[in-house]
This record gives sequence, C-alpha cells and structure tokens, in this order.
Amino acid sequence: MAENKSSGGAGSAPSGLSAPHKGTAIVVAVLLVVVGIPLLSALFGGYERTSGGEIAVIRNGGFFDNNKIRQVIDPGSGRVWIGLYSQTHKYPAQQRYYTITSNAGKGERPGVDVVIVPSADGVNMGIEGTLYFTLNQDHAALRDFDNKYGTRKFRAADGKMRNVYDGDDGWSAFLDQIVRPVIDNDLRSQINSFRCAELVSSCALVQNAGSQPKNVQAAGQKAQSNNANIAKVQTAINTSLATDLKQTLGGTFFTNIHFNLVRVTLPTRVQEAVDRAQAAFAQVSEAQAKVATAQAEAAANKARQDGYNKCPTCARIEELKALPQGITVYAPGNPNGSLLRGR
Repeated sequence: MAENKSSGGAGSAPSGLSAPHKGTAIVVAVLLVVVGIPLLSALFGGYERTSGGEIAVIRNGGFFDNNKIRQVIDPGSGRVWIGLYSQTHKYPAQQRYYTITSNAGKGERPGVDVVIVPSADGVNMGIEGTLYFTLNQDHAALRDFDNKYGTRKFRAADGKMRNVYDGDDGWSAFLDQIVRPVIDNDLRSQINSFRCAELVSSCALVQNAGSQPKNVQAAGQKAQSNNANIAKVQTAINTSLATDLKQTLGGTFFTNIHFNLVRVTLPTRVQEAVDRAQAAFAQVSEAQAKVATAQAEAAANKARQDGYNKCPTCARIEELKALPQGITVYAPGNPNGSLLRGR
C-alpha cells in the first residue's frame, strides 16, 4: 500500500511565504521605516508659514545643498514651500522695546537696572527710560541682518548661549550685548552736556556752599526749564541713536527709533542731602511764617490801641463786650471785685 507523501513532498504547494520571500518582505519593511518615514516627514516639514507678528528668513539645509538664504516669508503668510530640511529663522515684525528701569524684574536685565552717567558738573545721575524700535522688514536688509547676527549666538540672562531667533530669550540676549552699549554711550554723551540742576532742580539745594533760603525759590524757577532740557536730551538721543546703531550694527536694521526718558535720579547720598536741605528750608519757612504772623498781630494791636487812644468811649464799649455773660453789676473801680453775677 503506497504511503501518502503529499505533505512536504516536492510537488506540494507552499502553505506560506518561502524563506526568500520572507527576507524580501523584511527588507522592504526596514526600508520603509528607515527611508520612507523620514522622507514623508521631510516632505511635510518642507512647508512653513508665519503669524502676524513675525517675519522669517529661510536658509537651505539639505544634505547636498548649501546654507545660503533661500527666501524671506512676510508676516501673516499662508503655507509656503521652503524645500527639504531648510532652516527657519523667525524674527519679530512688531514694534519692540528695550526698558531700563530701577524696578526689579521690569527691565531687560534681571534686578535693578539703571544707567549711571555723570553730569557736566560731575554728579553721577541715574537714567531710566525705554527704547522703542521696529526691525527693518525690507528683504535685503533682513537678509543682511540674518547673515551678520542670525549665524552667531549670544549669552542670555540665564548664562546659556542662544541665537537671536530663539524666542524672547535669544532676542533679549542680542539686544543686551549689541544694542545696550550703544544706548549707554549715547546717554553718557548727552547727559554730560547738562549740569545736574538743569535736569534735577533740587541739585541746586546741595551744590552751593552756604546756601540761603532764597535758593529754594531759585530751585523752583529752574524746575520750569527741567522739562525743556529733558526734551532736548530725548531729541538728541533719538537723533544720535539712529546714526550710532546703523554704524555699530553695520546696516539700517532698526526703524522708527524713539527713546523715552522716563526719570533722572540722584545718587543715594546726594538725594539724602537734598532731603535734609529741603527739611531745613521747610523749618526756616515755618519760622519765617511765625515771625510774619507775630508781626502782623503786633501791628494790629498797635492800630487797635491807637484807635482806643483817640476814642476812649470805644475802648469802654469793647471792654463791656468782652465781659462774660450773666454779669449784672460792673464796678471797674471796686478793688474788692468788679464783677457781680446775677442769680
């Protein structure tokens, strides 16, 4: 009797993939994972868009491509094809500002941040203010800006090195290291052309030895011109900053530049001396007011007495008016008592 050798026989049909076919399937699956997924990711990542408050510089970044600037995407764009593996550098397209203030945590630098510059007469003065500006959105200027500053890093407040396009931290690091020295230099140049009292009127109280109380009035008169002098400082800074920033940065990268001088303060010891001088002058003024009051009262009494001398009857009438209420008998010549009260 013949044996049934259909299972595993040479002429039988395979129940599944043969070993060579299984190996091919595995290779295809690996290729899909290794090549297909990154390729799909690159294809989907080859599109970029910007919001209304940012503008983007696109640089080539493919395996066989250069790293030159490919294009600039304006604010509020739709999806734009930027190529495979390109790099996107996004910059602020809205008005920006740089604040210098003594209020801890409110300025660009951590803690208290005040620019200390000397006046023309050698008094160190604290300057607080805010610089307003807008990044130039002209494509040629923006390309130049990215070549000069988008290809390097700056040390941020946390000590880390960041690119200028790395969010607010990177942008602040760029401003602090590149723009801040220009602001400090301009403030120093402009403040140095004014005397302390021309910007802070109370300086007049402590700068002149042997000052008399009349200096208080002089200081008050100077206060009227302080605002005009501060306006001059702002105008000069706005003019010089535009020029100096262009020279320092190497291009017209900032537009609509405006510096608002918020406050001019004195050193702690000088301010304390001013406070003491103002307190002393206040005491002098109070004493002078008392003297003036006494003189006025003396003059009034003298005038009243002169009137009584001319009119004795008037003096007697005033004397009767001054008597307490309830008096029924008045005997001015009685040594035992001139006043008798009624029951």
